[in-house]
Amino acid sequence: MATITTTDGTEIFYKDWGSGQPIVFHHGWPLSADDWDSQMMFFLHQGYRVIAHDRRGHGRSTQTAHGNEMDTYADDLVQLARALDLKDAIHIGHSTGGGEVARYVARAEPERVAKAVLIGAVPPIMVRSDKNPGGLPLEVFDSFRAAVAANRAQFYVDVPTGPFYGFNRPGAKISQGVIDNWWRQGMMGGIKPQYDCIKAFSETDFTEDLKRIEVPTLVMHGDDDQIVPFADSAPLSVKLLKHGTLKVYEGLPHGLCTTHPDVVNADLLAFIKG
Repeated sequence: MATITTTDGTEIFYKDWGSGQPIVFHHGWPLSADDWDSQMMFFLHQGYRVIAHDRRGHGRSTQTAHGNEMDTYADDLVQLARALDLKDAIHIGHSTGGGEVARYVARAEPERVAKAVLIGAVPPIMVRSDKNPGGLPLEVFDSFRAAVAANRAQFYVDVPTGPFYGFNRPGAKISQGVIDNWWRQGMMGGIKPQYDCIKAFSETDFTEDLKRIEVPTLVMHGDDDQIVPFADSAPLSVKLLKHGTLKVYEGLPHGLCTTHPDVVNADLLAFIKG
């Protein structure tokens, strides 16, 4: 397996296929690079170099007890981009990965990033506060932590079976394979880093990161997202971006890259070529 070793000794697994302009995919919690299968194959066949990594603590990367927060995730990406000599890359992040993209792109060496995409992403900030009255109560994320600590194997069945893909909606076309694959990816990672990551994705404020991003950025979000509610995320993020474009998908769930890859891939391709 291909890995880099970061300055703190963490091994970061990555896939790197093809040639051409690089597209880097950043996965959501608690998944892995495998969550991008549909996009990796599509863009590989379109002539792009496609790269996806397992965030530290997730998938095949080191199950770290430390550094499970956004600053370190972004530092890991700085080191990965240098190791792979990425130039003019498009960075695409889903959910927690969207936060990772925001933090990384705001800090990246300018020649390394051409465009960014945030899909069902956690910025600007998820948790409710006086500054963010539309956010989710802290108790929601406390319940996530309690479920992970008590029986993450069951929790990682319940999430994809229910709200993640909208399989709890009337008339939903349920895929057992998709549910099983979500569980498989989640259980590959470490419980400690996944537990820590809940704080990272829910409490990190990406407001200043979004303001600093200079490259064109596409914000894509399903308006039936039950994990990262639309109203307190995408429309707020696009207002903070210098060159942001908002694309809303009526009735689509959080996991829209998996449930509707043809729709998502076509819009990504149009943005990348535009």
